[in-house]
Amino acid sequence: MNLRRLGTSLIAPLLGVGISIAVTSVILIAIHAQPLAVFSSMIKYGASAHAMTLILNLATTYFLSALAVAIGFKMNLFNIGVNGQYTLGAMVGGAVAGSLHLPTILSVPITIAVAMIVGAGWAGIAAWLKVARGVSEVISTIMLNFIATAIISYTIVRTSVGHETSLNVRGTAMIPESGMLRGIPLLDPKTEIYGFFFISIAIGILYWFVLNRTRFGYDLRATGHSATAARTSGIDAKRMTVITMLISGALAGLVGLPYLLGDAGSYNLNFPTDWGFTGIAIALLGRNNPIGIAVGALLWAFLDVASGQLILEGVPREITTIMQGVIVIVVVMSYEIVRRNQVKSEQKNVARALEKQEVSA
Repeated sequence: MNLRRLGTSLIAPLLGVGISIAVTSVILIAIHAQPLAVFSSMIKYGASAHAMTLILNLATTYFLSALAVAIGFKMNLFNIGVNGQYTLGAMVGGAVAGSLHLPTILSVPITIAVAMIVGAGWAGIAAWLKVARGVSEVISTIMLNFIATAIISYTIVRTSVGHETSLNVRGTAMIPESGMLRGIPLLDPKTEIYGFFFISIAIGILYWFVLNRTRFGYDLRATGHSATAARTSGIDAKRMTVITMLISGALAGLVGLPYLLGDAGSYNLNFPTDWGFTGIAIALLGRNNPIGIAVGALLWAFLDVASGQLILEGVPREITTIMQGVIVIVVVMSYEIVRRNQVKSEQKNVARALEKQEVSA
């Protein structure tokens, strides 16, 4: 049974990648490009030490974003507010880190804690609206994204938190070197792998353990399957909703830190703001499983990094966006088809078992 489940889990992503390659090949031929040459160039560049380092760094961010979304999915909660939660967390965390002059062992944990608290607090607004007023978290988190963007812009432009970090760009004060979480040049001597890469691995393991080996994880999954059944067994569904959204927001607060502490050194108005929506796609691609999410994050990061090489080949980099979209659509459809077939198979097995009981009776 385990081998069968593993097989069905692998078929969907492989099918998605295969169909996306086929669709992309047709488009490349239509614009008079050679598909084999384009794909070979992408793979060759992606296999270089510099590109692999960039892929691991970007995948770290994508992985954390997808985990933040995935824990909500486990409870049938759609947290679309990761963008607002991580940008607000990164901004406040960057402002705090820029004002600290402490050893790294103290400064970095404080920055991480601040970012997580801010992310959790922002997600907590949506959680309260859902349990107290019945407002859909989809609507509230989308609106909170826009509010977070406005707060960040006002804070950096209109208050003393903002500083001129470069020409015509305002941001938080530069973080002292003691507050940075530098990585190591593991693959490329000129490019470091984010220090947060290793922290993200630990977070992924903790995520799996909590969901699969603790009472809280059981309650969360049970509530996600059926809130009514969960209440019948003594689980407070509203309490689980609030806790899950807070954890999701706390994880979201970490999304901007790999780049902030590993590279940028300051939160400014040019800080990337779309990693949250990428996390949604990767969480769907990985079926909310940390291993699946990690593979999806690496694939997504590879396509993003390799897209820069396409420009040198005279091919629009949007080709990779098409590939990403087709992969997600095909994989989600494949998973749904497999799920429906499994339900039908289980129903047939139950029907056969009942027939045998009636005959024996």
